[in-house]
Order: sequence, then structure tokens, then C-alpha cells
Amino acid sequence: MQFMFQYPDVHGTEQDMLESGDVADIAVALERADWNGLSFTEHPAPGANWLERGGHQSLDPFIALAGAATVTTRLKLLSYLAVLPYRNPLMLAKTSATLDRISHGRFILGAGAGYLKGEFKALGVDFEERNALFDEALDVLPLHWSGEPFSYKGRHFEARNTIARPRPTGETIPIWIGGNAKVTLRRVATRAQGWMPLLGPDEMFATTRTPNPGSQSDIADKIAALAPDFKKRGIALDVAFPYLDNTIAEPRVDSDRHKETFARLEEIGCTWLVISVPPAPPNAILDFIESFGEVYIRA
Repeated sequence: MQFMFQYPDVHGTEQDMLESGDVADIAVALERADWNGLSFTEHPAPGANWLERGGHQSLDPFIALAGAATVTTRLKLLSYLAVLPYRNPLMLAKTSATLDRISHGRFILGAGAGYLKGEFKALGVDFEERNALFDEALDVLPLHWSGEPFSYKGRHFEARNTIARPRPTGETIPIWIGGNAKVTLRRVATRAQGWMPLLGPDEMFATTRTPNPGSQSDIADKIAALAPDFKKRGIALDVAFPYLDNTIAEPRVDSDRHKETFARLEEIGCTWLVISVPPAPPNAILDFIESFGEVYIRA
């Protein structure tokens, strides 16, 4: 099992976006404590009403992860998740390839179709086109990353005999797709390297427009259903499970119970745990990072 630290999301409209600490300091502390990754979410234009009702926002994930890349050598860097329809896929491919090269192959493109109608409108993107735009991006990204000439006609753009560099460090950049819908799982099975199930309270799923994934048993069934497709493709399936138990913020509390849960999740096929904690002063976050590493990673 590998452990990803999700930089604390900011809720409401009053908190400082960097209240929990400098990105470079957090990244260095994570690597020192033997964590495996760092992630940032994305909400470039959230509505004030949604934020006041519990919504969240983040720094720009690509820029924040680039900052983390420059002070680390081992940490994986995940956009958790970037909304693909918000961007022209050629720009997204260039940004991702640049971050991949800056980090020497440590970037993972965590991707989703998005769900906030107001944010789509603010960014000038048709909400009803989000699935078509998502699929276009999945088409274009590998063409761009190939470093070879290609042509592609999308809904709102046309690339003719385009060639783009830099190529990624490896053959491609891993794509992990977030969500629980059948169409999401079909995309994961055929076009991605990983799945990020979405978990949360029941009322959240009305906003996010994805079904509740159900129990751990249900998630295990979904992972098992994906396995034959990944075996056929000859690649390993990564599953990044969001660990939402608030008591994890105190690593030494209930540690045996958490370890048992981690073991069960690994047994059903989860390869990563995304650990989230509430915003806190920088010293408290740094103490948490070190304590978690001591109790769960180095133990």
C-alpha cells in the first residue's frame, strides 16, 4: 500500500489558501517521512454559495505540484482531480508533459468530467458537453505525448499535422480517472491506468452527479470486474482510495483499527490511500506528516 497526502482543502471563503503550510515545506516533509505522494484538487471558479454550504477549493494543482517537484526527488505528484473539459486538450497535454519532465516522470494525471454547473458556466464551457469533451481529451493526450505529427478534429478545435514536444519521460503519463458511474468504469477499463472511486456523505452525490460506490464489498466487486481488462492490456491497475476517517488526523489514536482497515483495502485491490485531514496551522500539519509516517509507513 502507498500513501498520498491530499493538501488540505479550503472550505468557505475566509481561509487563506496556504493556511496549512508552504507547498515546498509540505513536500519536503512528506518525502522525509517516507510518504509516497502529494495531491491537489481543482476548483478554478467555485461559487460563493457552494463554498459557504461546504464546498472547497484549492491552489492550481499543476502549478502547486510543479513547485513540489522542484524540492523532491521521489514523491509522486497527483492532480486529484483535474477537470478535463475545462481545458483545450492540447493545452492540457502540454501542461502535463511539462510537469512530467520537470518531475522526471513523477506526475500522475488524475482526471474527472466535473460536476459544478456554475463553474462550467464561469469558464465558458457547456456543461452538457462535458462527457464528449472528456472523451476528446482522452483521444488527444496520447497523440500529443507521442511526439509525432497528428491531426484531430474536435468539437471546438481542429489540429492539422500538429507535432508537440516535450515527450513524457516514459512512454506516456499515467491517467487515473475519478468517479463511480458505469461510463467512468468503462473508461478506466479501456483508456486509463487507474481508478479513483469517489466517496463521501450521501447528500454529496446529488451534487457530484455520480452514484454512491457503496460498501467496501461493492468497491471490491468493481475492482475485480476491472481486473480482466487490465490483464488483457498487460498493465497493473492502480486504485486510489480516499480515506475519510477523521480520526486519522491523530495518527496514534485507533492505530490498530486503521491498520486493519488499510490491510482490508489492500486485500481488495486498493494500491493507494489518499489521506485527507482538515486545515490546520503549518506546525500541526508537519507534526501529522511525521507521526503518520512513523506509525503507518515506517512501522
